[in-house]
Amino acid sequence: MNKVPMTVQGEAALRKELEHLKKTERPRITQAIAEAREHGDLKENAEYHAAREQQSFVEGRIMEIEGKLSHAQVIDVAQLPKTGKVLFGTTVDLINTETDETVTYRIVGDDEADVKQNLISVSSPIARALIGKEEGEVVVVKAPGGDIEYEIDEVRHV
Repeated sequence: MNKVPMTVQGEAALRKELEHLKKTERPRITQAIAEAREHGDLKENAEYHAAREQQSFVEGRIMEIEGKLSHAQVIDVAQLPKTGKVLFGTTVDLINTETDETVTYRIVGDDEADVKQNLISVSSPIARALIGKEEGEVVVVKAPGGDIEYEIDEVRHV
């Protein structure tokens, strides 16, 4: 399997979620299953079936996180030389050449992406257009609504 690029913060968040699932959720669900079993007939016991469904979800998520962490390639952008190039993990200030609106994005791993917080996935069309470009360059992003031209104003290693 290929390496999964991840920022230091993304790895920390996944490890925190994994710890929460293993140390809090797993014991809580085990307890809920035990209590539901005490109520008798399991065929018509909605509490039991709900707890088993939760258990299945939590165990699946634990396996998913462990898999991602085992294939993670953690990239600490603060350790990289500041060249003005857009790289994984950098924060980029862009100026829309048509509207002069400024937008800031941070390029992160797929699991960390959150457009509401301006965290875009490295595999998104915007990030793919930006990677490898330098401050001052104009890039064309092929968006579903049409092409958008951005000028790269500043690249920060935050």
